[in-house]
Amino acid sequence: MNIRYYSTNRNLDSVADLVPFKGTVTFKEALLQGQAPDEGLFMPFPVPALAMDDIMALKGLPYTAAAELVAGAFLDEEIHTDILKGIIAEAYNFPVPIERVKDRLYILRLDQGPTASFKDFAARIMARLMSHFRRPGERLNVLVATSGDTGSAVGEAFKGVAGIDVHILYPREEVSDMQKKQLDTIGDNVRAISIEGKFDDCQNLVKQAFSDPALAKYNLTSANSINFGRILPQIVYYVYCYAQLAVRGEEIVYCVPSGNFGDALGCEFAGRMGLPVKKLLMPTNANDEFPRFLKTGVYEKISPSRASISNAMNVGNPSNLARFFDLYGGTVDRTGKVHKIPDLDEMKRRIESVSVSDQQTRETIKKVYRDFHVILEPHGAVGWYGLESYLDRSADPALCVCLETAHPAKFPGELNDLLGFAPALPNSMKELAKRTGEPFFLSSGYPEFKRFLERHLMINE
Repeated sequence: MNIRYYSTNRNLDSVADLVPFKGTVTFKEALLQGQAPDEGLFMPFPVPALAMDDIMALKGLPYTAAAELVAGAFLDEEIHTDILKGIIAEAYNFPVPIERVKDRLYILRLDQGPTASFKDFAARIMARLMSHFRRPGERLNVLVATSGDTGSAVGEAFKGVAGIDVHILYPREEVSDMQKKQLDTIGDNVRAISIEGKFDDCQNLVKQAFSDPALAKYNLTSANSINFGRILPQIVYYVYCYAQLAVRGEEIVYCVPSGNFGDALGCEFAGRMGLPVKKLLMPTNANDEFPRFLKTGVYEKISPSRASISNAMNVGNPSNLARFFDLYGGTVDRTGKVHKIPDLDEMKRRIESVSVSDQQTRETIKKVYRDFHVILEPHGAVGWYGLESYLDRSADPALCVCLETAHPAKFPGELNDLLGFAPALPNSMKELAKRTGEPFFLSSGYPEFKRFLERHLMINE
């Protein structure tokens, strides 16, 4: 199938100082550019369909089989099947546990990769695809804004990859000590930048750099979920999980703790590819701009974003909202300005979202451990609260899966306070204490960030 990628801003003809990108690009071009020339996000058309026979044939097979099915549907005309299989086999060399909690309620644990975060699933594929597609001798410069786990996952995935340098921006006061240690000590071709500000400041600096003509010569690209190369791999685990748990054709409810909305977008695409998703639940932390939008029809971003213990979700204006709006017939730009309201009735039929406070998050961690001896960290607890809230309202007997997106050991202080012990470290984190490294320290101002990039970026190998 010949899939092309268009910009979410393609219809903004009357916006001052914006020239809509009316063309389309290949996956390779979308991957290496990161975002569209008009600051929109790339979207695939058409969305490929998966046959139910092929989905159910994955039952009992390893995770790599699901990745080959989904990625192959998007990339069959751009990369040879054997090369893609090799990339997938190398990227997914860790387990993907599905843990039954009670009845038909499950947790999909996406915390077993090299940085103990669900971001490993996308970052490891993305790094290998960029390495495959880049032109020999050309250097790619990857800019990443992170609110917690994205940066370390991307950094570890790209560490040592020839011809690619990575700069990771994180909010100085809003990452855990463990996350900061991971980010600061990657080293090699990966630099951490500690920003005096919020995640939204980090994200805006990256977006400004992409739209700055003076930096175009540096071959900038993104490993944030503004890049569709991050979204594609996140479709896979919904298909894999369904195949392992479901009876052919039955509906499933997925609950996805949501910040920048890339993870939930993977579920939305899985449903549009043919997976019988009955409801997509997208609970947020105190950054409640999306639950309020679904309730009122008015979108108001939160700036600055609110700090919560589920820090990777401290996002007051999710980048991937632009893609959700587009899928439902609307348009919102990167600043959070709505140009066309999406089909709100249809969105509300398929998606629900609630805001979860820190107190509710902490109570959920204690309750789930007390009742089921299951350890959740703050992000997974936001998800579980959202799922229970939905079940309390609907009494839905459907198969339900909640995503756990980070390993509890990444939050030892919080878990020790709540449960009386710190979770055991996974193998991937046991060597972290021995690593050393320091970040660069910058303000949230763009001129300083631009000068930093001009001093450190390289054009060729």
